[in-house]
Amino acid sequence: MANPFVHLELNTPDPQKAQAFYSELFEWQLEDVPNPTVPTGTYTMIKVGKGTGGGIMKQVPNGPSGWLAYVEVDDIRAATKKAKSLGAEVMKDVTEVNGMGWLSFIRDPTGGVLGLWQSKSK
Repeated sequence: MANPFVHLELNTPDPQKAQAFYSELFEWQLEDVPNPTVPTGTYTMIKVGKGTGGGIMKQVPNGPSGWLAYVEVDDIRAATKKAKSLGAEVMKDVTEVNGMGWLSFIRDPTGGVLGLWQSKSK
């Protein structure tokens, strides 16, 4: 499938409470990894076994709380530019993530927010 969903991320004011809730509810395996690009310096990877995994992080100041889905793209700069040309608002321009790849956030013309992701391995 072209452009599959590849990551789901929870931005929350209380990561520890969210970790306790979701690990108990779904028995997800959680692993804290250092990440200087997030407010707490730590990002929690969600390992679900089968299916798309994700992460939990403390929401950025004045940022929304909730789940954000990411779609994989081959060329993040071109996809972000194309989204803008189709009427999307670029909420966060292309940003490198800890040597793993690049992301951007867009708001589509209907108000839906989506993350775009290009892995460094591409």
